[in-house]
This record gives sequence, structure tokens and C-alpha cells, in this order.
Amino acid sequence: MPKAGDLKRGMIIELDGKPHVVKLVESRSPTSRGASTLYKVRFNNLQTGQKRDETYKTDDLLKEADCSRVPVQFSYIDGDQYIFMNTEDYSQYSLHRDDIEDQLGYITESLQGITALLMDDKVLGIELPATVTLEITETSPKIKGASASSRTKTAILSSGIEIQVPEYLDVGERIKVNTQSGKFMSRE
Repeated sequence: MPKAGDLKRGMIIELDGKPHVVKLVESRSPTSRGASTLYKVRFNNLQTGQKRDETYKTDDLLKEADCSRVPVQFSYIDGDQYIFMNTEDYSQYSLHRDDIEDQLGYITESLQGITALLMDDKVLGIELPATVTLEITETSPKIKGASASSRTKTAILSSGIEIQVPEYLDVGERIKVNTQSGKFMSRE
């Protein structure tokens, strides 16, 4: 049983008998003497998708959910169902488009490192790798002499998502994007 002070992003915790994934952990240290550090944790229910915020003290014990993680690869789309294949035993799992809506812009056919979260042989969701490489398909022309300053412009990537990129990038360049924040990280 992990303590609240040991929680990390991506851990699966059981709250009220249902699996929740840790999305965000913030620690706050009270200024009064003798007070313990508080952890504000944002959870997502893996069955319903609802968000839940809880606050814990450092030594509060939490129960880990009985959940397994298996490596999967994106296979194909069947209507509103996204089909993923287990890379170990080749079994297939399907997720509805609405269940992974915030992750769709990062899923490509060649994407490696996707993990499926399974409970009782039912897929609850997927975890993407921390970064993905995508190509810029549409953006305004690069500005000659632009340096690596903080000025940005809008770019549309090969998967259809729209992000802010530095001015010196042009159409056709491959870039790394953070899958959690949706922000530009670097050139490929």
C-alpha cells in the first residue's frame, strides 16, 4: 500500500472500489510548526472518466488497484472504435473514440510505447509515451533570421492537432511533442 507521499503520475489507485489513475500530484508545506505536508491529488476514474480531487497527509495509506499493464500497438479504426493489439500475445482490445478523445492527436500507426491498462481482461484506457514525433503539415512561412526566442506561431501537425511552435520551424520538419502538455519540445 503506497503512502500519499509516494504517489506518482500514472499510478492506479482504488478509491471507493473503483480504479482511478493519478493525473497530478501537488505538495504543499504548511508554514506552521508541526504541520505535515499536504498532497493535493487529481484522479481520473478509469471506468467513467470523471475527475476527482483529494487531499492527503504524507503518511496516509492508499490501496493500489489490481490492474495490469500490457504493451500494445495501434492497429486500426473500426467506426468509432480504436483497435489496439497486445504485442505479447496478439489479442485485440477496442476503445471507443470518446474514451481516448484527448489522446487521439498523438496516436499514429508507427507509434511505439503505448501501454494498455487492464482490469479483469477489460481495457480501461491507454497510456502514451511521454513524447511523440510528428511532422508539421501547415504553418506560416519561417521568418528569416528568427532565433530560438520565445516567439511562436501556430502549426498543424500530421495527426491534425494544432500547437504553438517557434518561428524558425517550417512545413515538413519533424518535431517532438509532449503528450501530457501538448507542447513543442524540440526538433527531431
